[in-house]
Amino acid sequence: MAQKPIRIFSLLLMFLLVFGCSDPLDDEIAFLQTKTQQNLSTLATKLDGGDIRNAMLLTQYATVLKKQRPELDTLLGHLERDGTKEGTMFKGLSERVVAGATASNFMSKEEQAEELQNLVQALDPTLFNDALSDPLNVMADMSAGSLARVNAMSQASSQGEDFGAGSQLVGNPGYGNWVSGSGGSSFWQWYGMYAMFSNFSNPVSYDRWGRHRRYSYYNDYGRYRYSSPKQRRKQTSVWNSTKKSFSTGQRYSSPYSTSRSSGGSSLSRQSSQAKTAATRQAKSTASKSSRTKSSYSNNNNSSFRNSRSSTSRGVSRGK
Repeated sequence: MAQKPIRIFSLLLMFLLVFGCSDPLDDEIAFLQTKTQQNLSTLATKLDGGDIRNAMLLTQYATVLKKQRPELDTLLGHLERDGTKEGTMFKGLSERVVAGATASNFMSKEEQAEELQNLVQALDPTLFNDALSDPLNVMADMSAGSLARVNAMSQASSQGEDFGAGSQLVGNPGYGNWVSGSGGSSFWQWYGMYAMFSNFSNPVSYDRWGRHRRYSYYNDYGRYRYSSPKQRRKQTSVWNSTKKSFSTGQRYSSPYSTSRSSGGSSLSRQSSQAKTAATRQAKSTASKSSRTKSSYSNNNNSSFRNSRSSTSRGVSRGK
């Protein structure tokens, strides 16, 4: 009988050793993996149900613009598709959710957890709605003023250089990438389905774009959420290469070091919160500090869970 308490004690000790010393980060990753799957399903349902306002506007804008400019039918069809599960944005997020389930896809557990935190927010319907303002405003600018911009000031009021049709999408890895040219320069190359944009302007160089770009949702609010870690590392690499091409003493700041203003009054509160959180994460990563408290905090959890797709008001029209 004396052996029975000893055996029970041994089992309890083994249980504590196995389960009592688990890494909290593993638990967080498991929770976030489940959360991303849930959010992906919810977003898909809302897109199918017509509950994302800017997704519906993409269809409406495309219908109007196809009548005005039938030669753009194919290009407009691809932009319209961004408001569906077959679009660039949703497919990219779906692929990242799948990748987020495998630890070997990341340089560390911290990077995996951070990516999953970003995905939880990127899949939020309100943030997704805001992100669709970029392709929507591309259509607005191509309509010669007949369609209204959303969450952004008029084209004529925008500060910076106009790089032609599709400017809001330059720098977004969902639509193209930077390719190296001679002398260390890089130029924007559209993916095949968006190649028609290259007919409307001269090649866009990275150094010129970085210094004179105008506002876009992706570059000024959504980049940290709507890019994978690998894509952000590539963006950093292009910037470093460009910076080295400048003469000694010349300064070339990151294209993202200064945020451009949207001038729009209806950008969601969630986008502003996500931008603040992304800034904190970027600084933490750059300084290689120890892992800090999740930017997807309990306070932000409630606001994101209860959010709804925002309705744009007071949008400016035309150029």
